[in-house]
Amino acid sequence: MMDTLTQLINLTGLLHISWQMVFMWAVVVVLLYLAVYKNFEPLLLVPIAFGALLANLPTEGLVNPPVGDHPGGLFYYISQGVHLEIFPPLIFLGVGALTDFGPLIANPRTLLLGAAAQFGVFATYLGAVAMGFSPEQAAAIGIIGGADGPTSIFLSNKLAPELLAPIAVAAYSYMALVPLLQPPIMRALTTKRERTIRMRSLRIVSKREKLIFAVMVTVVCIILVPAASALIGMLMLGNFLRECGVTERLSKAAQNEIINTVTILLGTSVGITMTGERFIQAETLMILSLGVVAFGVATASGVLMAKLMNIINPHNPLNPLIGSAGVSAVPMAARVSQVEGQKADAGNFLLMHAMGPNVAGVIGTAVVAGYFIARLTGG
Repeated sequence: MMDTLTQLINLTGLLHISWQMVFMWAVVVVLLYLAVYKNFEPLLLVPIAFGALLANLPTEGLVNPPVGDHPGGLFYYISQGVHLEIFPPLIFLGVGALTDFGPLIANPRTLLLGAAAQFGVFATYLGAVAMGFSPEQAAAIGIIGGADGPTSIFLSNKLAPELLAPIAVAAYSYMALVPLLQPPIMRALTTKRERTIRMRSLRIVSKREKLIFAVMVTVVCIILVPAASALIGMLMLGNFLRECGVTERLSKAAQNEIINTVTILLGTSVGITMTGERFIQAETLMILSLGVVAFGVATASGVLMAKLMNIINPHNPLNPLIGSAGVSAVPMAARVSQVEGQKADAGNFLLMHAMGPNVAGVIGTAVVAGYFIARLTGG
């Protein structure tokens, strides 16, 4: 009887469960709670959390590479979309199709707010190097400050694939926590009077301007930073499909079927790398801590840049709250600016103004990622 019971137990995965797996189950529960009950980026956190759950169960035939005539596991092939740098640019295609660049074109000076937010990336890069990370690892960690999950995955896969899991989780987690992380910084750096500034209405941007903008950004950014070609090219392709008016089916596909499918595959591919043995390390805590610093500095830099611009040009002031939207968490960061603005003045509408620096942040983070790739790999 005991022999039979032992044989049955050996056929299960019970003997392969480790304390690291159990610990990661708790992490999965936290991620699912934030996604399902707090509604923090559920489209991202649910696939990541479920992938992490699969990674910490005694599975068979899920992640194994092919051996001889035997095919690899399901996620061995799905994860190639990350390793071959396919998924992040496809996400950018969908983001471009979903995004209206009109507010940025109507108020081009908000481009400076998106640029200012990149200070968080470079400050964290220097901090990570000082803490002992290699320049490649530091660059991949620093890009968390851009609050752009696909770019973080794209860069870490290029420069520090061994840190892909903690960097991706940090980037997406902080994107999800934008409504909690940004407001205290925004309020600390602004006065009540500044938060009640009402900005001038944006002019209407023509279709021709939007199309020219998409083409010009593509040309200029790729000439200046060729290593950002995949991200910038797909972002602007998606936006051109949106604005040209003759590719509605393609635009809707990019906005819905393509980005939704890729989000599921990308999220689970990231989660499947979160094994307990790889994730429960001191450097993971360091990365999560540096990610908070990166995000905080990026938020503060945008707000302070807006205040500086008001000193230079007091006749057409910016509400400094929109500076926090310089991180590229589209459109959540812009919504946070709107919410904080209405807390100070219920009749103030900052959403469209905040979309300018928000989309500028997307472009800026992609360009910075391209710069790091070119600088640290030679191309």
